[in-house]
Amino acid sequence: MRKLLLLLTPIFIFSCNDNEEKPVTTDIPPTKMDSQRIKVLPQVNHYTVPDRSPMDMIYFPNDFPLLKMSGKTTSLPLMRVIYSRPQKQNRKIFGDLVKYNIPWRLGANESTEIEFFSTATIQGKTIKPGRYIIYCIPQETRWTFVFNSNLYSWGLEQNRQKDLLQFDAPVEKTNMPIEFFTIASEKIDDKTTDLVFLWDEMKTKLTISF
Repeated sequence: MRKLLLLLTPIFIFSCNDNEEKPVTTDIPPTKMDSQRIKVLPQVNHYTVPDRSPMDMIYFPNDFPLLKMSGKTTSLPLMRVIYSRPQKQNRKIFGDLVKYNIPWRLGANESTEIEFFSTATIQGKTIKPGRYIIYCIPQETRWTFVFNSNLYSWGLEQNRQKDLLQFDAPVEKTNMPIEFFTIASEKIDDKTTDLVFLWDEMKTKLTISF
């Protein structure tokens, strides 16, 4: 019996080593059940449903959030804009969804809000630091931008009695349709920027100096 054990021991050790040396592989084809499980989407509840017109915020200087987070500035920005971004979704926008000669909120959901942290100048007119809503009256060749003090308004509830200033800006066509309504700050110099508005095939801008 002892001799038999001595003979079997090397065989057992060799078998163990052989198993250990085999590389572990995960190249196992998925089963039908696995494939079905992969296709199952996570449950969506009223907390996780994204807004169809997501809210966005832009600054001037453009890189202000990065400067703030990295501790490279302790000052306030010169300007910020808070707005919601509807999508084109194969629709004709201007002259159809957005009517000409009718006030438009420059976005979706709440009225678009602009805040100046320093005195600003647009087309020779001075704007004091503060928060305003900004909307426009679009026409085919130009838009009229209006600054208004009726904060916290929703949608198209502009109170014309609280209009403060207005500016006209020509409209140009873009090379390709823009899917999401977009407001952007295009820096000219450290104290001047073009506040650009784009959607579908339309683009216009206001030059703002501080």
